[in-house]
Amino acid sequence: MPEENVIREEFRVKGEDLLARIKQLLHEGNIRRIIIKNEEGVTLIEVPLTLGMVGAVLVPVWAALGALAAIATSCTIVIERVEPPVSPKDDQTESTPSES
Repeated sequence: MPEENVIREEFRVKGEDLLARIKQLLHEGNIRRIIIKNEEGVTLIEVPLTLGMVGAVLVPVWAALGALAAIATSCTIVIERVEPPVSPKDDQTESTPSES
């Protein structure tokens, strides 16, 4: 079984933009984990995400993020995205015979 390709991305945001940016990132999909760090780089909250986490399960997380946004002047959002492994079959391009 091929390994998953995990990509880490960091975004600096102001406290008042925190929730909006996280919602935007979640809509992009493929996010496995969200980490919020303060200006000094200390982890404030780390939220593992799975495909099944929706609705009422995320309510406490949104409340915690809202509280962080209210007290933080700026913070860093670190996300881990999962990229599906590329199989050798996907790398090959199909060639079609040209009509003459």
